[in-house]
This record gives sequence, C-alpha cells and structure tokens, in this order.
Amino acid sequence: MKAEKDPKTGKWLIQYRYTDWQGKRRKSMKRGFATKREAEEWAREFLSKKSPDFNMKFKNFVDLYFEDMETRLRASTVTRKHYLIDLKILPYFGEKPINEISVSDIRTWQNMMIKGDYSQTYLRAMNNEIKAIFNYAVKYYDLPHNPCVKAGTIGRHNADEMEFWTKDEFDQFIETMMKKRQSYLAFMILFWTGMRLGELLALTIGDIDMESREISITKSLQRMKGMDVVTEPKTRRGIRTISVPKFLIADIQDYINSLYKPEKTDRLLPITKYFLEHEIKRGIKESGVKDIHIHCLRHSNCALLASLGFTPVEIAERLGHEKVETTLNIYSHVMPEKRNGVADRLDRLYEEGM
Repeated sequence: MKAEKDPKTGKWLIQYRYTDWQGKRRKSMKRGFATKREAEEWAREFLSKKSPDFNMKFKNFVDLYFEDMETRLRASTVTRKHYLIDLKILPYFGEKPINEISVSDIRTWQNMMIKGDYSQTYLRAMNNEIKAIFNYAVKYYDLPHNPCVKAGTIGRHNADEMEFWTKDEFDQFIETMMKKRQSYLAFMILFWTGMRLGELLALTIGDIDMESREISITKSLQRMKGMDVVTEPKTRRGIRTISVPKFLIADIQDYINSLYKPEKTDRLLPITKYFLEHEIKRGIKESGVKDIHIHCLRHSNCALLASLGFTPVEIAERLGHEKVETTLNIYSHVMPEKRNGVADRLDRLYEEGM
C-alpha cells in the first residue's frame, strides 16, 4: 500500500493489492484524495472489507452487510433499513470496532432509544435492525456471539392497537369523497378489496377485467429517493387475482369512461401516497369518524370478510399474505368479540344438556 502525489493533478493517489472473491491477487489504484492521510485511511477501510476481521469499524461492516442485502431484498426494504440504521444506529456505533461492542454498549443504546419517546413498535424495529446486523456477522463472518441476544429486546411488535372501520363508518367517510372522483375510487378499491396502497397505485387499466370482474395484482409502486419505482408485490403470494363486486366494477368502469383516450398501460389512478394520506385526513375531519391510518383499510377489509364468515385462509389468499399467521394476528385484533362468542356458545351447549 503506497500513497503518493499525482503529478498531473497535485492530489494524492494510492496503490494497493488485495485478494478478490475468487482468490486471485489484484493490484489497483484510487486517485483524487486531498491528503495522504485521507488516501491511506480509504485504503485501510477498503482492504478491511475485502478481508474482514472484527477489528474493522462497525460502519464498514454495515457497508458489507448492505452490499449483500441489496441483491436479496426489495429496494423499498433496503431503503427502510438504511433509514433506521443510518439515523439511529450508526451515530452511536459507527466508529467502534465491531468486536468491541459489548452487551452493556447495546443496553446503553437501548436505554437512550427508550428515553427518546418513540412508539413501542418503532423501538422494536430499531432493535431488530441492529440485531440483524450482528446475526449476519455471526452467521457469515464467524463473529463469536451477538451481544444483542444477551442485551434483550425493547419495544413490542404490533404494539399499537389495530384500528379499523366498520362498513357504517366507511359509508360515513366515503360521502366526503363524492366530489373527487379519484379519491372516491381509490378509497372504494382499498376498502372493498383490501389491496395494499402500493398495489393500488401501480394498477393499470389493463389489470382490470370488466367481464370476469377481476383485478390482477402483479406489481407495486413505491416512492424512493424522489422517484416512482415499480416493483413486484411485497410477498410471493402478493401476485394474485382479486374478484370484485358488481358495484365496484361499475364504479371503475364509469371512471374509465370519463377519461380521455385511456390506454391499457395507463395507471388507473395517477396519484400519490401523499395525496391519499392528505385526503383520508380531510375525510376523517369532515365525517367525524375515528382517526385511522390508510393501511388500516386492509384491516377493515379483513374485519368485514371475517364478519361475513370467511375463514382466515380465504382472507389470507385474498389479501396476499405470505403466511396465514399474519391474517390470524389481524383477525384476532379486529374480531375480539369472537373470543366472547366461543364462551357464549359453550354456555348455551352446557345449558342445553342440563
């Protein structure tokens, strides 16, 4: 490893050798450094990633982690991970060698996060991210242990109460959307089909079969780094076909008929997540229904289908849940009266036998 001045630019360059992933020795060069120290520091960090040991800084190992994850996870998932890790984890651990991060260091960080007045769900999400990085180090780079395991966890998964609207509440809300056809149709589709917001925003006119009354879900639209990005649905089971009631197909057909020369490849609703989040807040204020997040319209659809007698397996298939356990978790939150119903029916059975 040798740093020297570039006679052409007056800046520093550094030459270095490393072993690539195929075991071959390589020689390379990096130019454009303002100082010799900056060049040598860059080379040390680069070489530590190529032959990682656990004296390397935590921030450099995180770079390795993301290089691997970016080929295996959805872009939107990687973006969310970056947000949490860059904002809540790297400022505390970035400069510290990964093998020097102790259980007490993790506990101290956890206590600082708890004092930050974050929700229980958000605390759990932050803790899961740092735990995942150390799990990765243990599994693939032979770090002896994960300090997060002994430190324990913070927060709770899905700690916030799972809110939803009844049909009566939705009917009250949708009245406030009648004068805005895009808003009206968007919320009608979300409530009556239970599709995800990203799936709705990615829908094209060609995804809708008017004759068979079906909508094909094959993609999702996410806003990342200021750009609209179309990806596959969130899960493998997210690719699905949803049957649609006649009244909703009629609403969709009326809307399409109002468009000027619609093409099958056109987005059905060329609107944004931000627009719909603003609209739901407006509708809640005007209608007086309880305040819920837009994602809770999926919970509302789950509650509606459960009340009509559909099984968790049928609901999971329609909503595109990867695991039926996800549906059961929502089902148990939105239908607590079912628990009481079991006891009531057992009482009736017991009384009939007396």
